[in-house]
Amino acid sequence: MRNVISLNEGWLFAKTAKVPEELPANWENVNLPHTWNARDGQDGNNDYWRGTAMYCRCLKKPELEPEGKAFLEVRGAASIAEVYVNGQKLSRHEGGYSAFRVDITDALKDSSLICISVDNGENDFVYPQKADFTFYGGLYRDVNLITTSGAHFELEKDGTPGIRVTPIVDPDRGSANVMVETWHQGGDAVVVTIDQQSRSQDAVNGHTSISFPIENVHLWDGVNDPYLYTATAELISGSRVVDQISVRFGCRTIGFDPEKGFQLNGRTYPLRGVSRHQDRWGIGNALTIREHQEDMELIREIGANTVRLAHYQQAQEFYDLCDEYGMVVWAEIPYITEHMPKGRQNTLDQMRELITQCCNHPSIVCWGLSNEISVHGVTDDVVENHVLLNDLCHHMDGTRPTTMAHAFMLEQESPLIQIADIGSYNLYFGWYLGTLEQNDSFFDEYHVKFPERIMGFSEYGADANVKFQTSRPDQGDYSEQYQCKYHEYILECIERHPWLWATHCWNMFDFAADGRDEGGAHGLNQKGLVTIDRKVKKDAFYLYKAAWNKSEPFVHVCGRRYIDRAERETEIRVYSNQPSVTLFVDGQEVETLEGRIKFVFRVPLSGEHIITAVSGSCTDTIRICRAEEPNPDYSFGNSGSVGNWFDEEDFDSSCWSVRDSFGALMAHPEAGKIAGAVMAKMTASRGDVAKSANQNPNLQKILAGMSFQALLKQAGDAAPLEVIRQINEQLQKIKK
Repeated sequence: MRNVISLNEGWLFAKTAKVPEELPANWENVNLPHTWNARDGQDGNNDYWRGTAMYCRCLKKPELEPEGKAFLEVRGAASIAEVYVNGQKLSRHEGGYSAFRVDITDALKDSSLICISVDNGENDFVYPQKADFTFYGGLYRDVNLITTSGAHFELEKDGTPGIRVTPIVDPDRGSANVMVETWHQGGDAVVVTIDQQSRSQDAVNGHTSISFPIENVHLWDGVNDPYLYTATAELISGSRVVDQISVRFGCRTIGFDPEKGFQLNGRTYPLRGVSRHQDRWGIGNALTIREHQEDMELIREIGANTVRLAHYQQAQEFYDLCDEYGMVVWAEIPYITEHMPKGRQNTLDQMRELITQCCNHPSIVCWGLSNEISVHGVTDDVVENHVLLNDLCHHMDGTRPTTMAHAFMLEQESPLIQIADIGSYNLYFGWYLGTLEQNDSFFDEYHVKFPERIMGFSEYGADANVKFQTSRPDQGDYSEQYQCKYHEYILECIERHPWLWATHCWNMFDFAADGRDEGGAHGLNQKGLVTIDRKVKKDAFYLYKAAWNKSEPFVHVCGRRYIDRAERETEIRVYSNQPSVTLFVDGQEVETLEGRIKFVFRVPLSGEHIITAVSGSCTDTIRICRAEEPNPDYSFGNSGSVGNWFDEEDFDSSCWSVRDSFGALMAHPEAGKIAGAVMAKMTASRGDVAKSANQNPNLQKILAGMSFQALLKQAGDAAPLEVIRQINEQLQKIKK
């Protein structure tokens, strides 16, 4: 019978590509999960160590049945791994996010040296290589030893669980037909049990396919009722059970409509949620079940019913949590940002492993082919790669559609958009460029032009550093207040477009992007609703909780980190899922407002004040103070109107200035050198992805029409006030 033994403890680690002949004496002792980029992958400068490292440990030969087998299971090694047993290379796996297993039986001795080399270095054939997140290296998920009988359910092919369950629901009859397939090495027959009903079938060429009818089927119904069945398979050899596996599954129907959006079990079920990266401050991506559970609890708290697990296959433990809590999932592979002609096979391999390993999860409703892959343009090779991926998904799974996340600059007539069954757009109008209103106009115009297309909103967000506070939030200021202003608008935009099949806020959590250096932080993307250490829920977190969480009454007073306020009258913003909120100042009732989600009060300031919001039994309190001068710690610079960045009386309209369009400046030989150098510095501060995106011809057209001062304004701390003044002075010396 099968036995699973954890090998997470007792490893030795060193940054070397050389396979040792014996257990090294001077290497670092580590336990798994482990990454070598937990610190340098989160501190900025894009200089985190990428290369080949080695993990080694001794393994006492396990007791095996006659003809029994031993497999090494690696659940995540980023991103190329090779397995050696007693110096013999047994396996190579390319892809840092899926599991793989290796038969090590014949290489074992009484005491064996197990070595696993792991390489996260740059190459041109394994994805991802360019993206806005850190590519942590290491054995960052569990490693196990699995022993089996000689006859056993399949373990090696694409990291398969050995069993696949496909339920087909008949909603009219309230029943389901469940097809259970198994694959195995050896054995005579398989017995499958579901809901105390057992059926058997003789094995044919290592495969069985058994159909189960379920009457009065209990549906998996999202967050309302995520009911799960269990299928247990027993492998019979002779008259003996030699292996057993179990898998949970759910019965549900899904649908996608260009006007009604997503449908679950025959009814419209708007998908409103977030995206998630799998890392934490100080530990990188080496997460345990505790971190996965905490993340799920935070996502559930805001009332989300969907999560986009971007941009790669995540831990099985998290997919399990999504099944248990009814979270609808977009699953995808890391085919992202930059297409690599030599990486085609790797995209197919990673997709095949994703579907093989995750197909039993009822929470997953679509397979994501790629994310913003058109940054460098759409070539024939890009299109062909996507066609092959799309065909592979349909061949392996006819029950789920394919999808893609498109960058806003992708031409709407592009053949790339029409490959996947459904699609979604990443829009950042109101943050990186443009205005908030452009999010509305984009979707309005798109839906009129392509009413038959099923489209979603796969990314949107604005960075917020919790240190930065202001009474005048402005685009590009990285303040909590602007993040709230941004998301308040986007929430209303989403409500105005109910046909969107899903919306995913980018991101639930701040995450490491070591190439970034902006917004008062190094190596972080700060678009999260929660900080990377999960210690601070930003004010925007409570905005979504007020909009989506209908079961947990609460009030939240915004601005608790904005203590020192240099204004005579201040705004008090309250988020709540209750119909009315009463405000108290220093214990005295001030005003009661009725409304929905947000409640805005004006309060005079004269000194220190205790502000309390009350709704029924719900209360929340903050402390604020009247200050004579603005607290400099609340801002990183560039406050106020862009128009005030230079003296009006000295302005010469016959010369170039930051008021001119970026395109006009770039067309001039002298002014273009200045503007181009500034743009290069601005994009460099936002990492490799920004550098790549800046080369996109469609984005260049958009940027060309914007005033240079608008671009500088949105650059934030990448273009300090004094530098902007110097730039303008240089431009004002050049005649048009």
